[in-house]
Amino acid sequence: MAAAGIRLHPACRVRREGFGLLFYDSRGPRLLFAATGNLLSEDYFETSRTRDELPEGLSDVQRKSLTKFVDQLLEKGFLREQ
Repeated sequence: MAAAGIRLHPACRVRREGFGLLFYDSRGPRLLFAATGNLLSEDYFETSRTRDELPEGLSDVQRKSLTKFVDQLLEKGFLREQ
C-alpha cells in the first residue's frame, strides 16, 4: 500500500522569512513561526509528498527534526493527508 501524501491545507499559506518559514491559517487566523533556517523552502509544500520525503543532503539530526516538524504541522492542521 502506498504511503499517503501530505500537502499544505488549502486555507493555509507559507512564506519565507529571515528566521525560516511563516505559516498562516486563514481559518483562525493563526500564525506559526518555524525557525527552519534554509532547511526547507516554501515550495516544499506546494506538491503532495510522503511524510519522509525531505530535501537531499540533510544530516540525521536535521532529518529527525524536520520529520517531527512535519508531524506537528499535520497535528495543527497546516498540512493535511491526501
